[in-house]
Amino acid sequence: MSSHSAGRRSRAVRLSLFVVLLACAVLAAGVLVAVELRAGHPSAGEPRCVATVTGDDGRRTRHTLSAEQTDNAAVVAAEAVERGADPETAVVALATAMQESKLVNIDYGDRDSVGLFQQRPSQGWGTVEQIMDPAYATDVFYDRLTEIDLGSLSVTEAAQAVQRSAHPEAYAKHEPLARAFAGSLTGRTEATLNCVLADPGAPGDASRAADALGAAFGPAAPSARAEGDRLVVPAPDGSTGWAVAHWVVARAAELGVTEVSFDGRTWVRVDQRTNRFAPAPGWVDSAVAHPGAAPPAGDVVVVLASP
Repeated sequence: MSSHSAGRRSRAVRLSLFVVLLACAVLAAGVLVAVELRAGHPSAGEPRCVATVTGDDGRRTRHTLSAEQTDNAAVVAAEAVERGADPETAVVALATAMQESKLVNIDYGDRDSVGLFQQRPSQGWGTVEQIMDPAYATDVFYDRLTEIDLGSLSVTEAAQAVQRSAHPEAYAKHEPLARAFAGSLTGRTEATLNCVLADPGAPGDASRAADALGAAFGPAAPSARAEGDRLVVPAPDGSTGWAVAHWVVARAAELGVTEVSFDGRTWVRVDQRTNRFAPAPGWVDSAVAHPGAAPPAGDVVVVLASP
């Protein structure tokens, strides 16, 4: 065999191997996306939010929800903050909603169950219209949860005491994710929630955002004031400030938010470009985001999309 023929055959083998590997990679990516969607997780290209937990050994674990799921999680956690409830109640509520509806406000379910918590009008939870309001559904869930002596109950036991599910063991698998998002959204952890979102499709409205924030937190957070294309929550304490700041990031898609700053750190929406192998930067030092003109560290400062 000539060296020329051998070279052609070698190149053909390498080309065939490359084609096979490429096909395998495409197939694997497709399977991964399908698995994630089946599990209720957003695929790589979808808007999504990540809550990061740092273990005692320094290792970080990331838990991911879609933008829609995170928006609903923010409603659930803010109610716990407004009530001044033990943050553990937010963990129970989020684990419950993940099991019952994957934190999506669905209008169907087993028998007459609807909404985030799959509550049943026939069982005294309210009308369908009421239950389909996430704020109402969350409020009545916490009302029933407060009737229970949580004591040493596990998350699963507490959830089951309210829901009386046919599958009480199912809540446990959602506890790590629920704990991560509850930690961020109740302000127990700092700068731990990041959302990767498309650019705003419309201008934000600072007055509307202020009203939404006031409705979510009530007297638990200082009253927000609108200043042009900005929203300022003056001097909240540390945990409340982070609860508010994370709530705004969680609802950034809905409210048209482009930037959030608190406690010397800033989240910039346009900077959150990422792929599966390179996490988005998340919160950065405000002095880096705004050289020479960082927002006041003691206030939550929100910038909304301009016309």
